[in-house]
Amino acid sequence: MLKRKKIFYWIIPIMLIALLANAVYAAEQQEASKVKQSSALHGQFYLEDVVKIYVPSTYNVDQPIDNTPYVHKSLRKFSEMFGGATAIDGTGAWLSDDNQLVKEKVTIVYSFVEDLDKKKLNQVVDYAQSLKEEMKQSSVSLEVNGKMYFIE
Repeated sequence: MLKRKKIFYWIIPIMLIALLANAVYAAEQQEASKVKQSSALHGQFYLEDVVKIYVPSTYNVDQPIDNTPYVHKSLRKFSEMFGGATAIDGTGAWLSDDNQLVKEKVTIVYSFVEDLDKKKLNQVVDYAQSLKEEMKQSSVSLEVNGKMYFIE
C-alpha cells in the first residue's frame, strides 16, 4: 500500500507538468496562427510549385553558342504551359575529369505553377528531352520544387 502511495505522488506531478507543457504548446501554436492570419499576405493567391529548365550556352556539349533562340523557345513553351515564365542568366561550374574547373553560361527559365500534375510534368520532361537532342547535349538540367533532375 505504501509503494502505491509513492507511485501516486510521482504520477500527479508528472501529469501536471505534461498538461502545462501541452497548454503552453497549444498557446504558442495559436499565436503563430494569428501572426500568419494577420499578415498582409493572408488570403492572397499564391503558386506553390516551381519548374526550372537550365538552358545551356553550348552546342554539341562544348561549342559556345548564343542560346537566345533556345531561351525564347523555352519562355514561350513555359508560358503556354503555365501562364508565364521568367529567364535569368547564371554561370554553372563543375570539375572535369582532370580536376579543372569548367564554367559555362546558362539561362534558367522558370515558372511558378498552380497545379503541377503528372501530365504537365511529363510535358516538361518531354520538352527537356527535345531541347537536349536539339542542342546535342549529354543532358539538360530540370529543377522541380528544389530537386534537380538530369534529363539524359
